[in-house]
Amino acid sequence: MKLLARNKKNQSSQDTDGPDLSAATLGWRDLLRESSSALTARPGRAMLTVLGTVLGVAALVATLGISKTAGNQIEGRFDALAATDVTVAPRGGGNTTPAVIPWSAEKTILALNGVVSVGAMADVDIKGALVRSVPVNDPTGQREFALPVKAVTPGLLNAVRTTVSSGRTIDAGNSARADRVVVLGGSAAERFGLVDVSQSPAIFLGDHLYLVIGIVSDVARQPDLLGSIMIPEGTARADFGLGSPSIVQIETRIGASTLIADQAPIALSPNDPALLKVTAPGEPKKAKDAVRKDLNSLFLILGLVSLLIGAIGIANVTLVSVLERVGEIGLRRALGAGRRHIATQFLTESTLLGLLGGIVGASIGIIVTVIVAASRQWTPVLDPSLPIAAPAVGAIVGLLSGVYPSLRAARMQPVEALRSGT
Repeated sequence: MKLLARNKKNQSSQDTDGPDLSAATLGWRDLLRESSSALTARPGRAMLTVLGTVLGVAALVATLGISKTAGNQIEGRFDALAATDVTVAPRGGGNTTPAVIPWSAEKTILALNGVVSVGAMADVDIKGALVRSVPVNDPTGQREFALPVKAVTPGLLNAVRTTVSSGRTIDAGNSARADRVVVLGGSAAERFGLVDVSQSPAIFLGDHLYLVIGIVSDVARQPDLLGSIMIPEGTARADFGLGSPSIVQIETRIGASTLIADQAPIALSPNDPALLKVTAPGEPKKAKDAVRKDLNSLFLILGLVSLLIGAIGIANVTLVSVLERVGEIGLRRALGAGRRHIATQFLTESTLLGLLGGIVGASIGIIVTVIVAASRQWTPVLDPSLPIAAPAVGAIVGLLSGVYPSLRAARMQPVEALRSGT
């Protein structure tokens, strides 16, 4: 009778989660072993259950990896073009201002440390003359247009990053000799029906014949050059009385744009640098952050949806497992297991499912990031915390998914569980 009373007392204390003897017999090793055995008993179900978590974690990891990798590429492109672009122009407007900028500006600016290339240009007033492809006294097939004419120094086409599709650009000899040669922008060349200069085509600027020595198909800076006719600045001064340059285009090394923007006005106009207006690149951080934020938002939504699906799957399978193991739960309770032990076991099972999904998902996400980077010839960039954080996210998802099923299992009364399970 004393033993029976003692057993009843122990059973009562276990139902209320008070101190019990079983607490010393159910350690973490036993708990993990029991949970692992329950999961491996149905491996097919376990793998299908973690599929949602795998997809969710893989999407999150791939999102962060691809976003970080793409962000570095975006930053590189900003730095390579926008962050190295500096222009200098007279205040108040181009050729109508006094000759503040000398034609020797190219040589002067190149002497500054941090300059990659530099060139000057100006709009040429050809006194209303039309640009023609044949002499004016031959009306057959005559093509004439009112196209803008730009005078350029030899270094300008390098400074604006032109792509020459045919021929060559203007050199220092053309300018020094005032050669009547031109380089056509791609749009201007199309007006004349020219695609290459192999036949030495020529055009008329007013009454003067100019040889076409090159055709430019693309311009990274100063895009209006694509629709223009470019002539040497020495030729423009000799034939049209051109005054001073209206703009100086500078390409700097990465990180030198601020320094060059400060030094260029002093170098070009030491007596009064305030006569010159400098346009330097702003900080592209906001634009880069905006692109990265949009990319993150898109993939994070997909990842979170996949994680939600995975959480629902884990919760559903855990609840089904509880209903299938009612008899086992009743037997464990009858043998002395407390409610917290039952709840802890099912929580451990759901957490292990989430952890497994997190590990597999993190591996897939990293592999996807590397493949995408390799296909685009990028350098993959991964956060070193991802291999640890991703499985942890999966485990947390599994833990939260198992809360309701584990509470339901813990609330079962031993007698009712035994009766229902038999």
